[in-house]
Amino acid sequence: MLRPRTPVKHIPGGIPMQRRKAAVLGLVTALLSATAVATATSANAAAGCAVKYTVSSQWPGGFGAAVDVTNLGDPVSSWSLVFTFPAGQTITQLWNGTVTQSGSTVTVKNAAWNGAIATNGKASFGFNGSWTGSNPVPASFTLNGVTCTGGVVPTPTDVSGPPSPSSSATTKKKIMALGDSITGSPGCWRALLWQQLPAAQVDFVGTLPGDGCGFPYDGEHEGHGGYLVTNVASQNMLPAWLSASGPDVVLMHFGTNDAWSNLSTTTILNAYTTLVGQMRAYKPNMKIIVAQIIPLNPSTCTDCGQRVVNLNAAIPAWAASLNTAASPVTVVDQWTGFNTTTDTYDGVHPNDAGNVKIAARWLPAVQAAIA
Repeated sequence: MLRPRTPVKHIPGGIPMQRRKAAVLGLVTALLSATAVATATSANAAAGCAVKYTVSSQWPGGFGAAVDVTNLGDPVSSWSLVFTFPAGQTITQLWNGTVTQSGSTVTVKNAAWNGAIATNGKASFGFNGSWTGSNPVPASFTLNGVTCTGGVVPTPTDVSGPPSPSSSATTKKKIMALGDSITGSPGCWRALLWQQLPAAQVDFVGTLPGDGCGFPYDGEHEGHGGYLVTNVASQNMLPAWLSASGPDVVLMHFGTNDAWSNLSTTTILNAYTTLVGQMRAYKPNMKIIVAQIIPLNPSTCTDCGQRVVNLNAAIPAWAASLNTAASPVTVVDQWTGFNTTTDTYDGVHPNDAGNVKIAARWLPAVQAAIA
């Protein structure tokens, strides 16, 4: 499968990228999107921002990162962004701003020329840092002294009160697409699904950026090429992704590499159960949508197709055993009607026709989850 990341097992055989409009260079190891409420410049100003933290390169003991701050509220004339490194990382060099660090707490202020940010405008800075042991992304940010909490809201002194739930400022439902290369390399079914959903109501999230699919879309995801769901569960990878992105809904198409590796249906479902528990530990009312995965027919694995049939047959009963009113587990049949000859380019990964089918199957379940 595509782009394995250690320590997870790689399925051999490189797969060409599909419909990529531009090559994405470098190792993108972490991406965090968050929404922050910032202090306003007047008594009745609306405030809000989005912060994107990207680790663009990493090497033993060091890394490079870029941070984008988008102002979603009224214009500001200066800004100060504060965050805490979770593993004791330190900044060694920063550009497009000024930095101070006290222990793990980092404060970045604007440079002389980029303090003013208009509504929907952006300020950006980058830095190099050092790390030992691990390099997790910061879990939260504060802008101008107020914790990142989400939405665009008036300041407390605004007598008009906060926006109503029906207003344009309603918090978007965060959707995480979770899986392997079928979800993420490039996973253009995500782009087609996003295109059919109301943009004002959804925010696709994850620590990985989107790939080119021919049109702009909200591309963040957790589609890790070459990953096994059993490894993600046993190595406790999901909690960090949940913490970084804060999803309300998880779409999970996972297990292709496990079937290819001849792992049993019981082993795969046990991993599913672990992930569901981690999702609910993060958010008790998490809405979970699980796919009966698309067929698998690689030229190097004659038994893979039947292994997927066996897994898919067991998923509905597994889901029913875990379903709750607070955190429903919905099963979406991605297998029926999907043809590896006409809907994939290699017996494994969807082509354009396959992406259309996958998006169409997800759509009703996602619409219900965000309603």
